Amino acid sequence: MRSLPITFCAAVAAAAISLPASAALAEAKSDSREEKSSGTVSVSPSRVSPGGEVELRVDICGKSRSARGNSEAFESEARFEPDGKELVADARIRSDAAPDEYEVWVTCKDGHGRATGTVTVVHHGRPSPVAPVRAGGGGTAVLAEKASADEGPGTPHAVIGLGLGAVAAAALAFRSVRRRRSALD
Repeated sequence: MRSLPITFCAAVAAAAISLPASAALAEAKSDSREEKSSGTVSVSPSRVSPGGEVELRVDICGKSRSARGNSEAFESEARFEPDGKELVADARIRSDAAPDEYEVWVTCKDGHGRATGTVTVVHHGRPSPVAPVRAGGGGTAVLAEKASADEGPGTPHAVIGLGLGAVAAAALAFRSVRRRRSALD
């Protein structure tokens, strides 16, 4: 009968002894988590169209000479390779990515480094040809049509053209008359 209280007291004593040890272990684990470094991902260019490519750079991984990066905007995971003191990777933006700002995250291979950054996906409006295309050149047809309407020949050009035509006709007539006279003589 007396063994039940003794067992209970022994369990309480063991718990009291192990509690500070488990608290110390938890504190040591949280310290090791704080040893993990964090940084930023350099994304170049920071604004890109769907289907475009970006270059990613990190210098947070230290001795670990490889890392992996990802984003919801990327077609696939980016794998980093050493380039001097930094790690570099190229990533392609999904062709169906909506215009928005996307987070980019990189994790070092050894797990002791993590970096984040952002990439902005934008849609650039492209000029489209206007039917019917009179001047060719695709999207420049509208510009060419507007320029020709504004700078076309006017009254001064017509007067100069008529004057030059009259001079040419007079020169031709004079030469013809001169040849006839020299042929008769």
